[in-house]
Amino acid sequence: MIQGSVTYEFKVLEDVNAIFLDAHDIDFSAVLLDNKDVSYENTKKKIVLKNSFKKGNTHLVKLSFNAIPKQTVYFIQGKPIEPPEILSGPFSPKDVILEGDWTIIEQVWTQGQGKYTSHWLPSLDDMTDKIEFDIRIIADMGFSVISNGELKSVDSITEYSRQWKFDMKKPMSSYLLGFVIGNFHKKELKSSSGVPIELYYEPKDNLKVEPTYRHTQHIFDFLEKEIGVPYPWQNYKQVPVQDFLYAGMENTTCTIFSNQYVIDSTAFVDKNYVNVNAHELAHQWFGNLVTETSSEHHWLHEGFATYYAYLAEKDLFGEDHFYWHLLGTAEALKSFSEDDQGEALRNPGAGSLTFYEKGAWALAMLHERVGDSNFKQGIRNYLQKYAYQNVTIPDFMQEMESVSGMDLSNFEQEWLEDPNFRYAEAQSFLMEKNASIKQFFELKEKIGEQTETAENHLKDIWDSLESSQLKQHLVLEYGSHFSPQFLSTILQRGDLKVRQAVILSMAKIPAELQQETESLLLDQSYTTIESALYKLWGDFPDNREKYLDETEELEGFPNKNLRVLWLTLALVTPGYNTGMKPSYFEELNGYSGPEHHFETRLLVFQYLSSIGGYNDETLKNLVEACGHHVWHFKKSARDILKEFLKNKDGLARVKAIYPLLNQQEKQYLDKTLGE
Repeated sequence: MIQGSVTYEFKVLEDVNAIFLDAHDIDFSAVLLDNKDVSYENTKKKIVLKNSFKKGNTHLVKLSFNAIPKQTVYFIQGKPIEPPEILSGPFSPKDVILEGDWTIIEQVWTQGQGKYTSHWLPSLDDMTDKIEFDIRIIADMGFSVISNGELKSVDSITEYSRQWKFDMKKPMSSYLLGFVIGNFHKKELKSSSGVPIELYYEPKDNLKVEPTYRHTQHIFDFLEKEIGVPYPWQNYKQVPVQDFLYAGMENTTCTIFSNQYVIDSTAFVDKNYVNVNAHELAHQWFGNLVTETSSEHHWLHEGFATYYAYLAEKDLFGEDHFYWHLLGTAEALKSFSEDDQGEALRNPGAGSLTFYEKGAWALAMLHERVGDSNFKQGIRNYLQKYAYQNVTIPDFMQEMESVSGMDLSNFEQEWLEDPNFRYAEAQSFLMEKNASIKQFFELKEKIGEQTETAENHLKDIWDSLESSQLKQHLVLEYGSHFSPQFLSTILQRGDLKVRQAVILSMAKIPAELQQETESLLLDQSYTTIESALYKLWGDFPDNREKYLDETEELEGFPNKNLRVLWLTLALVTPGYNTGMKPSYFEELNGYSGPEHHFETRLLVFQYLSSIGGYNDETLKNLVEACGHHVWHFKKSARDILKEFLKNKDGLARVKAIYPLLNQQEKQYLDKTLGE
């Protein structure tokens, strides 16, 4: 539950008899207009204040409320505990008998975009209403609170609680309002321009701070310089949270992101926060400073943030990284378009691939068309003219036409209004810009449909190829047709990512490559080790115990990909540490519980399903997952449960755990079983 009060100051623009605020399922204990009771109606979607409001007058409305949000605010539970542990704490309810399972709430966080802040705060969901919000949050003593703006004070309220007071200086749309409550430490930086940057982390992740936030100050400085407009807010904070709905969310001054990006240096090779870091920071200009009037203009948010994040990566990792990544997105957009699923960027119902990747391509081609100097000047003019206001695509295009002196209507037709992706134009652009991509397409043309001859075209020139990206893509494209001898050469001479491409390209490991593939278990890449372990274990059964012994201590990415794979293989390897198998199962099955990240849980559900390893605890956790707040995890859990119910004794086993479920879980099961 959230208990709160909010005071709005507003000016009446026209004579009206009522005003409203959006308020979803919020109950009000007091509603005051200019400190007096006022007639109002609570529709459970809005609160409507009825009064004679005269043009030019300024008023204060104060609302005291309670909310139990079904979305937008998420209460993340920790490990289940026994009731006596609660009774011993300072917040123990007195004279209350506690029964059943209890959990401690470890984090509370918000996601406003697409979910609506009005589920926890009476506010205005319309993006064209820009308001300066100053927030005060009271939380338990053991927690930190992070929110929009500058933290002005932290004051003790009781022996067990504190009030955190935040101040914003400029207005924003309500979907950008956000907060996090949890146990965090922080690292503090300053940009070259003097903007305070706060990097939050859980105490247990102290050793992961550097790889997680690697290049943050460089990214900030680069974007300020590249965009050409100073960072428009007081400070910048980044907070990783458990079970976040997306990769990240650009709340004004306070990005919230998934803790699956809290990584060590080995994970950095394959999965890091750099792109998301740059993307959410770019939104502080594109989306927060200037905000679309409606979703028809969503390109102005996501396409711009995506493109500037790619430019930041180009600055960090080089042109090869930049152009090969663009090629990857072009291939995805081509497939999407060829399947008759192409979408125009002006389509308000378009999906993420269109708004993000096609949006970035549109900006790349506009940048190329108008020239670097005109593009940068147009961006500066656009941001400065519409700062803290709402914008449309015509607003932006007008600035670009004005500064370049060009008629860009043809560009708009081709890149913003056409549902098809212009792949041929994109390919020509990439081949002109990047020599290794040009060589890739030339080699593909030589090889043609005769993929089995690829080695003949490549083996004599392999060592002369300078681009690691080119080698990776050639291996992934043709590696399944290479001889063991050629693959051996590539493994011996290739860098980390080229070696990874080899193991990913092999459906079965040739006996001649067994020893060289075993060396991949020592590579500093969790993706490489995972693929090598699984394939070696399957292809060389006599050595299974050796492979398991060599990888027993590895955990992998934050989703524990290596550990859960290892536990599964250890369980099904006959004769391997027989006395330890019960503890292996207990550990693996334990990762299916709600206190673990949904990515880990999904892996465990899938592995245990594949080996027939579900017990009552697994089933209970699976049913709980069917009501999870992350939609795609919930859908996957429901699909797995439906498959389980098709088994001979599946229905009986699920019915047997029915008394252990809570009311919400029982209702879902009743609906699923048709009872």
